[in-house]
Amino acid sequence: MEESREHTCADENIISAKKAGLPSEEELCRICDILSALHSETRLKILYLLSEGGLCVKELEMALDISQSAISHSLRTLRQLNLVKSKKEGRFAVYHLSDEHVGTFLDMCRQHVGECR
Repeated sequence: MEESREHTCADENIISAKKAGLPSEEELCRICDILSALHSETRLKILYLLSEGGLCVKELEMALDISQSAISHSLRTLRQLNLVKSKKEGRFAVYHLSDEHVGTFLDMCRQHVGECR
């Protein structure tokens, strides 16, 4: 059984231990860039569509009913942040989530929103 201890405000040892767990400045900057990029319904929709499997630009265009240039612009941003990657398949570049962490993050966001209703 865990011992309960009284919480003391401004305990320097506790504060130091918590600060040690903070991301580095570089990591915080990257995280801010990612969260900023996700402040776009188009980019989020692209990521959710790609979480179901790879799609080319034309398929994303059809699914979202927006222009090819808007899709390409969003994909460029997502690629720069390593959230998506492309693979040449014949004449087309097919886009996928870059790794399982991206899909897990999307699932967790959706689950959180569902639980907060």
